[in-house]
Amino acid sequence: MPKEPLNFPKADILVIDDTPENLNLLSAMLTEQGYKVRSVTKGSTGLRGANAVPPDLILLDVNMPEMNGYEVCEHLKASDRTRKIPVIFISALGDVLDKVKAFAVGGVDYITKPFQLEEVLARIENHLTIWKLQQQLQAQNERLQQEIHDRAKAEEKFAKVFRSSPNPIAIATVSNARFIDVNPSFLKMSGYSLDEVIGNTATELNLGKNTVAIAQTIQLLPETGSLYNLEFEFSTKCAELKTILISLELIDLAGVPCALLIANDITERKRLENEFISLVSHELRTPLTSTMGALDLLGSEQLGTLNEQGQKVLSIATTNTERLIRLVNDILDLERMKSGKIFTRKMKYNAADLLTNATEAMQAMADQFQVKLIINPVEVELWADPDRLLQTLTNLLSNAIKFSEPGDTVYISATLSESQGVESEENQPLLPKYLLITIKDQGRGIPEDKLQIIFERFQQVDASDSRNKGGTGLGLAICRDIIQQHDGKIWVQSTLGEGSTFYVLLPLPVQ
Repeated sequence: MPKEPLNFPKADILVIDDTPENLNLLSAMLTEQGYKVRSVTKGSTGLRGANAVPPDLILLDVNMPEMNGYEVCEHLKASDRTRKIPVIFISALGDVLDKVKAFAVGGVDYITKPFQLEEVLARIENHLTIWKLQQQLQAQNERLQQEIHDRAKAEEKFAKVFRSSPNPIAIATVSNARFIDVNPSFLKMSGYSLDEVIGNTATELNLGKNTVAIAQTIQLLPETGSLYNLEFEFSTKCAELKTILISLELIDLAGVPCALLIANDITERKRLENEFISLVSHELRTPLTSTMGALDLLGSEQLGTLNEQGQKVLSIATTNTERLIRLVNDILDLERMKSGKIFTRKMKYNAADLLTNATEAMQAMADQFQVKLIINPVEVELWADPDRLLQTLTNLLSNAIKFSEPGDTVYISATLSESQGVESEENQPLLPKYLLITIKDQGRGIPEDKLQIIFERFQQVDASDSRNKGGTGLGLAICRDIIQQHDGKIWVQSTLGEGSTFYVLLPLPVQ
């Protein structure tokens, strides 16, 4: 059988009156109206009941033996457990002084006998409503006080971190990128005093070459969100140049949108990087080239004929040396691009010739892996460095071929559009006029967790790829830098087990 719905009482009311007739009348009336009623005839009994299970409201008679209503009310108001319960006095006494005393001991209302049931109900409902509103207000005040306490603790913690952090930190307004606070580490790095910094912008303080770009980045924070590790050339008050990484976070200070700038001084790291690049360039590439020449000489059999085991060892040595040379060259290329030491030599160049040259350059490798290349070019002029774009496309084609099975097909095609109908999975904005080059394979695909990092340095789908496929883990990072130098974009979409499609988006020259 279905259960009947439970009817919860509207409120719990305690009635204290030494007259049984009054108790029975009030109990019946209030029960009929949906209230839970507890009735007692003695003040002491009522006090015990109220302390055991506090009611929502108490109806209290004044004239009772042993302990009158005023005394009962005083005891109720003296206890933390019962002091907030609203008490309505009921009495045949109608003198003004009696009512004044009732209010003085803590009563909220006074009803004179003989009472009207409608009046009693109206007063009860009124004071229950007030009581509930008071409880809600108290709960809201407690929540507000807790929020204020938590916010104060958070602000205190932030202030301690802000002041004591070894990293330079600054806070600037989003609207005009003016500094409103900086920590001691920032002052130490910049050489300025707090008074010199506050109220000024990075441009006004001449803190670097790209201060305008930083200000624009700050103003776009509400749209772009947080940004991390932006490399920036920083100039101190004494014109000393430093290289720093800046991270930007949007924060709210008293309703004012602000940017939290956290800097990391990488000047020493950059110096070590440059020394490493110099070491790679002069101390590694030269002996590797000599080693490769010696291995070629051995392979030509001009110094004698090697047995089968010797040929295998020579092949392994040659393969590993070639890989080392590629790794050194890739590192040099990547660092030169990053430092701006490699400049693109842009010229007018036909996109169809670019795709054709890339396909022809990789045809021998495709034949070796028994992979079919299909090209679908488009005739359009680009303003680009053809050598660098050719390097990008051959790198992408090489990857597509290496990760394909014999009999698979690799497609390279180009399309033109003036709309924004093609978007990457990262929802990257596309230019209104562009050339979109796609390189699609039928290989093993890329796991979803690798799609976001595949263009970073030394990131490969499988750690064994560098050994099995001969890659360095830098090819896609170089491709990304080349495309960025052309104001373009590169991304990938992939389905595991079905293949990958790399997209290269290049802006067309303005007609």
